[in-house]
Amino acid sequence: MNEPLVELRLWRQFLAVADELHFGRAAERLHMTQPPLTQAIAALEATLGARLFDRTKRSVKLTAAGAALVPAARELLARARDLPALARSAAAGELGRLRLAFVSTAGFAWLPDWVRDFRARHPGVAIELIEATGDVQLEALRAGDVDAGVLLHAPGFVPAGLSHLPLATEPLVLALAEAHPLARRESLKLADVLDEPLVIFPRRIAPSLHDAVFGLYHGAGRLPQVGQEAIQMQTIVNLVSAGLGVAWVPDSVRQFQRPGVVYRAVKALKAGRAPALCETSLVWRDIDRVPALARFVDFVRERTGS
Repeated sequence: MNEPLVELRLWRQFLAVADELHFGRAAERLHMTQPPLTQAIAALEATLGARLFDRTKRSVKLTAAGAALVPAARELLARARDLPALARSAAAGELGRLRLAFVSTAGFAWLPDWVRDFRARHPGVAIELIEATGDVQLEALRAGDVDAGVLLHAPGFVPAGLSHLPLATEPLVLALAEAHPLARRESLKLADVLDEPLVIFPRRIAPSLHDAVFGLYHGAGRLPQVGQEAIQMQTIVNLVSAGLGVAWVPDSVRQFQRPGVVYRAVKALKAGRAPALCETSLVWRDIDRVPALARFVDFVRERTGS
C-alpha cells in the first residue's frame, strides 16, 4: 500500500492553525478565506487518517497527533526552503562526494595534506579515498566507479581517453637491505647494481614505469634478474628488508621508514643525470558529471601552479 503524499501547502496551513489555534486568524495570516482553510485541514486529516485538531465553537486545540506532527512539519518546511540553495551548492561543487583513487606512494608525500586542506576549504564535499594500483584505477575510471585517480608512471605517459594533470616528478632511488654490502656506500653507480636480483611490481600495474626500469638495464646491455614480484610498494620494501633483492622506488618512499632498509641514489651512465624518473599524475574522465571533481582539479592546479 502506497503512503499518502501531502503537499507542502497543506503543511503550511496546518502550522498556521497550530500556531494561531484559530481558523480565522490563521486564514488571515495565509491571505486566504476561512472556509477553504477549514476544508484543507479536513482533507489533511482524512489523508493522514488522524484528527489533528479538536474544534468547538469557542476553541481550537491540537490533538496528541497534531502536537506530535508540529516539530516534524516545521523541519520539513525548513528543509524544503533549503533545497534551492543546496541544489546551487551541489551544482557549484560545494556539496557532494568525490571518489579519489590513489597509489600508495602518493600517501607518503603530499596527499594527506592536500585532502586536509581541500576539506577545510570545501567542508561540504566528502572525499572517499580508495587505495588502488594503476591498472585497477584505470578500469574503475572507465566503469565510472571512481571520479579521479592518482597514478604513478614514466614521465610523459598519458592514459588514453583521460584528462591528465602532472603533480610531481621525482627520481627513482634504490632500496636495499641495510645488511647489503652496497648499503655502506652513500651513492651507487648503475654498474654496481646490474647483477642484483630485482624486486619489482608486475608490468600490468604500471607498464610505462616497468618499461622505464627495464630500460635502465637494457641501456647497459643487460637483462634484469627479477627475483620477486609484488604489487604494493610497502610489500616491495618489506621484501627488500628480508634480503630478497633490491628495488627501484620513487624518492618519496624514503619517508616509509621500514627498519632494515636504506635508500641510495644511483648515478646514471651519463654524469649529472638521474638514471630514471617517475611522475605522479591526477587523471579523470568526466569532469562535467561531478562538480566536486572540478573543484578538486582547480585546487590541485593551484597547489601545483599548473
